[in-house]
Amino acid sequence: MTEDAPERQQSNYRAVSLRVALCAAALLCGSVARAQSVAFINPGKSDEIYWVTATQGMQAVAKSLGIIFEVQYAQREHLKTLEIAREMVARPTGKRPEYIVITNDYAVAGELLKIIEGAGVKSFLAYSSIPVEQRSDIGAPRTKYKGWLGSLEPQAEDAGYLTARTLIEHGKKEKAVGPDGNLHMLAIAGDRSTPSSINRNQGMRRAVNEHPAVVLEQEVYAAWTREKAAEQAEWLYRRYPHAKLVWAGNDLMAFGAMTAWEKRGGMPGMDAWFSGINTSTEALEAIKSGRLTSLAGGHFITGAWALVMIYDYHRGRDFVDEGLELQRPMFAIRKGDLQRSDGQRANRARRRNRADQRVGERAKATRCNSLLNIGHAFRALPPAVAQSRSRSA
Repeated sequence: MTEDAPERQQSNYRAVSLRVALCAAALLCGSVARAQSVAFINPGKSDEIYWVTATQGMQAVAKSLGIIFEVQYAQREHLKTLEIAREMVARPTGKRPEYIVITNDYAVAGELLKIIEGAGVKSFLAYSSIPVEQRSDIGAPRTKYKGWLGSLEPQAEDAGYLTARTLIEHGKKEKAVGPDGNLHMLAIAGDRSTPSSINRNQGMRRAVNEHPAVVLEQEVYAAWTREKAAEQAEWLYRRYPHAKLVWAGNDLMAFGAMTAWEKRGGMPGMDAWFSGINTSTEALEAIKSGRLTSLAGGHFITGAWALVMIYDYHRGRDFVDEGLELQRPMFAIRKGDLQRSDGQRANRARRRNRADQRVGERAKATRCNSLLNIGHAFRALPPAVAQSRSRSA
């Protein structure tokens, strides 16, 4: 048994690598296949950049693989999520989706599974699954709910840990300590119930616990929004005047905290340092300018990856041997450029341009020119272990 473990592990790695390759091929090169119908109940808002980007990735894969794809946004209202599910499964048999991709945002997955299962529609959990401690009435995939095929989620704790660790390291370099000689940090998290939020927070606390000279003053919840984060940051800054490090559970909350700091006359990246999660255009620009100190992203591809798994399953290639409940590393860390010299920035830009040229040549050779547009998303993929990560130019 023990001697077979490395072989099984390598087999799993090959299966995962093949699936990522298929996801890439679907995103990039296109194909023609018999249509199947998949719906996605998006928990976010229809103008929320992260969830819009996630949907766009799924739409690209669906188009390439010949999947009939539908998305509906719950606008961050958990009751609306249930309403959407009920409406989908109440449709006539020929008009309801064959598969529904759901998330466990606001801990609604258990109720969603019950609704979807009752109509004989298959389901798949992406982005956030159901914690073990909440499984007493749910069980594992394909047990109580036979149509629950499985789940795929990013290792969300990585994002919290990597951004917090980088933020702390930068704070040490800047000597951003209070009168007691310690670094003082504030944390603005998403919500108390979504597994991805809980795991990001755990990663952040793990980084804090590794540094005895860091004081986590307070952790608050801003419901993932810029406005709420700005409101909370205002009184946090008054309460903790020595806190110069601000960790945020996503990019929008980081921007809200930065706005509140600027309102006080501060300069993010100069006299206070901020971190965020999600590779939105605004976040990448903030990293380039140095306003953001650390940023993690890449997990937007989870939904696209899930569609490839469903596509395989629908055509008789089950992922059961790979695992029904998968967690995969999908986060890459970016550090702010503010402290780099102009010469260092120029050298880095030249290296990126050369890399882009190489990617472009490969794309041209394979007649998949769209590879250049998302080549950075796969540039960090190790050959043996599939890690879907996003890097920005």
